[in-house]
Amino acid sequence: MQNCLFCKIVRGEIPADKVYEDERVMAFLDINPQAPVHLLVIPRRHLVCLADATAEDAALLGHIQCVIAELAHTHGFADAGFRVVNNCNEDGGQEVEHIHYHVLAGRRMQWPPG
Repeated sequence: MQNCLFCKIVRGEIPADKVYEDERVMAFLDINPQAPVHLLVIPRRHLVCLADATAEDAALLGHIQCVIAELAHTHGFADAGFRVVNNCNEDGGQEVEHIHYHVLAGRRMQWPPG
């Protein structure tokens, strides 16, 4: 998508503080952190939200989960714990129409989340 904020980050048109990237996925620091550690993990390929995912996206979505686990270990918050959030569409709180996962860590999370 030409005007998608995260697609522009993937293309290098907008800078981001990257912490991970491979041929399918990118992870970077959120510019408005809600926890001491707040990463965003996105696929390089544009997909609007989880509701748009199909069986053809299963490998990509599984890869994202494995990348999140790797980040938790390499950044030292796996043992203490972390939260993964995916907002889908307007009522779900999605602000950027490109599927993304918030990885929050470094403090005790509350429930319900809000």
